[in-house]
Amino acid sequence: MSNAQPRLAVAVKGWPRLSETFIAQELVALERAGIDFAIWSLRHPTDTKTHPLHDQLRAPVYYLPEYLHQEPLRVLRGLGAAILRRGFWCTCAQFLRDLRRDVTRNRVRRFGQACVMARELPRDTQAIYAHFLHTPSSVARYTAGLRGLPWAFSAHAKDIWTSPEWELREKLAADTNGAGFGATCTAFGAEHLNALAATTPVDLVYHGLDLSRFPDPPARTPRSPDAPFSMLSVGRLVEKKGFDRLIDALALLQRNIDWHWIHIGGGTLDADMRARAEAHGISARITWCGACDQPEVIAAMRAADLFVLPSRIAKDGDRDGLPNVLMEAASQKLPILSTPVSAIPEFIDTGVHGILCADDPVTLANEMTRLAETPDLGPKLAEAAHARLHSEFTMQPGIDHLAERLRGMMQP
Repeated sequence: MSNAQPRLAVAVKGWPRLSETFIAQELVALERAGIDFAIWSLRHPTDTKTHPLHDQLRAPVYYLPEYLHQEPLRVLRGLGAAILRRGFWCTCAQFLRDLRRDVTRNRVRRFGQACVMARELPRDTQAIYAHFLHTPSSVARYTAGLRGLPWAFSAHAKDIWTSPEWELREKLAADTNGAGFGATCTAFGAEHLNALAATTPVDLVYHGLDLSRFPDPPARTPRSPDAPFSMLSVGRLVEKKGFDRLIDALALLQRNIDWHWIHIGGGTLDADMRARAEAHGISARITWCGACDQPEVIAAMRAADLFVLPSRIAKDGDRDGLPNVLMEAASQKLPILSTPVSAIPEFIDTGVHGILCADDPVTLANEMTRLAETPDLGPKLAEAAHARLHSEFTMQPGIDHLAERLRGMMQP
């Protein structure tokens, strides 16, 4: 590789991904702020669509071996080069300690990918920044150890709540090749990580929205109580999003409500959710859109009457942080019904900016009914959420802070 390469390497789990608009938004903004970087992706894309944001990014993208056996010569060259590096034995010992506590192929894959990344990074690379504190940060940490570089991370949701505590503590401690700094998108997550941190500060950096990318909201006038009531949800069909309970709640709605629910997103529970709706006899009232790009999502938000996201804590501890789709709904003055899980109350005060309620089907059905039968309530809440978005949750303050932190890791 040429030495005329970016000084910052950004490690991501996969690029591009429709479900990770917040990462694309951040990277485009950092690029515009003058941060020169290359993306190093652990996986190849699986989505058939991309967001317009992805097309705006000029940074080069490099793909590490997704599975080590698929590119054995590349992995062997990486391992051979790693053995000759000053940091190899210390990093290898660190990897072996990790492997004893996490005996998985994924752990071995992380070290193999790190060896490849350490070999292929340009000589003038000065720092590594990883999105997500689990797998990408493990690759970044091993690579940083091999190359003698500082590294940092941005943590979000699943990576915080499903990673073992021992691993989080070691990634947050300088004496175990921990990160120089961390950022996370919720006060809830920052408090948790800072309680574990020995030496690494974890900053609260809300993603916010780049409002220049969104159209002005449509005029929202109270609908007639007997008019069709369109509800929209955007999110992967996984346990933590709570769509199973939402489907059960939809089945409880009274027949006098002329409702329709639209879902946008893919996910491992797609077939299960469709079967659940079929068993309730409500499939005719549901439109499954699958994965959509952001213009399609915004168009759906502009046409809907209510945004519903019944987030909950999954059995493995996984949970949402502050879902960007809530802020996107607020940008279009779409009323919001959600749950008081994780950092959602950091954006929505229930009864002020939206409705937060328990995620049991009866309570969800009651709140949907109240919003359907009280047409002036939703627009009033949406106005307040829109105002809060513009005053407290815009993108630029977080980008300015993060850009300053990243520049601080690199030499002038």
